[in-house]
Amino acid sequence: EVQLVESGGGLVQPGGSLRLSCAAAGFSFDDYAIGWFRQAPGKDREGVSCVSSSGGPFYADSVKGRFAMSSDNAKNMVYLQMNSLEPEDTAVYYCAAGDEVGFLPDMYAYWGQGIQVTVSS
Repeated sequence: EVQLVESGGGLVQPGGSLRLSCAAAGFSFDDYAIGWFRQAPGKDREGVSCVSSSGGPFYADSVKGRFAMSSDNAKNMVYLQMNSLEPEDTAVYYCAAGDEVGFLPDMYAYWGQGIQVTVSS
């Protein structure tokens, strides 16, 4: 059974940093693309970053240069380092696994439960 569990969210001031972690179980990173998504209140879920064995990581323009996605295959962990955070980054963040790498949520079959990130002074 594929399982994804996010951790590391919370409240941070503008300009601050957070690192999200995603613990994966039940599959190999070689078999699936991994994506980070976020959903702010009243908005659609949007892709933030994604990677697969064939390429990446890739970043949405809104986070390029501020966010960095990485993985530790030995631990089955995926990370999202978020720097220079802005209030507009406030959202529930999700990690997801799917057959193809990309920024469309429909490309991903498996999802974590999500974790709140709030950027506010």
